[in-house]
Amino acid sequence: MKSGLLGQLAITFATMSLAAIGGANAVLPEMHRQVVTVHGWANDATFANLFAIAQAAPGPNIMIVSLIGWQLAGPIGLAVATLAICLPSSLLTFAISRVRRRLLEASWLKILQMALMPIPIGLMAASGLIMARAADSTTLAILLTTAATVFVGFTQRNPLWALVAGGLAGGTSFMILGS
Repeated sequence: MKSGLLGQLAITFATMSLAAIGGANAVLPEMHRQVVTVHGWANDATFANLFAIAQAAPGPNIMIVSLIGWQLAGPIGLAVATLAICLPSSLLTFAISRVRRRLLEASWLKILQMALMPIPIGLMAASGLIMARAADSTTLAILLTTAATVFVGFTQRNPLWALVAGGLAGGTSFMILGS
């Protein structure tokens, strides 16, 4: 049973690794779909909590994959999931960088790079939407997410201010409501 799970973890995350244009958060909607809907390894709340822990912890944003692996199969699951998400894209990047170095001045390559730019931006926006839908289960949470989105989208201020304000507002309302 455990080896079957480890194989599923490896295949699932290795496939996502090759599609992670713009980083791990770009494949977050697909990761959510695979982990919650397809495999049933976690529910929405657990996935949102693992994402929050991964984002709050120092280190790469890919840590959510390691946490999913850890939750499912302990240290071996962590190792399998982490290697599966990191190794394929790293090997592909290494190979492409060697070819790219030879073609650095090619005009078609510059055009291709500019044409691909909207893809990671769209994938990251979709990630934000998926995480908001998974985490926002109360009216207050929806209001805080909306306010933080507006703040980050329309000001030049550091996004950490939105995080602090949301934490304070959520904690204050938690204490006021006695929940």
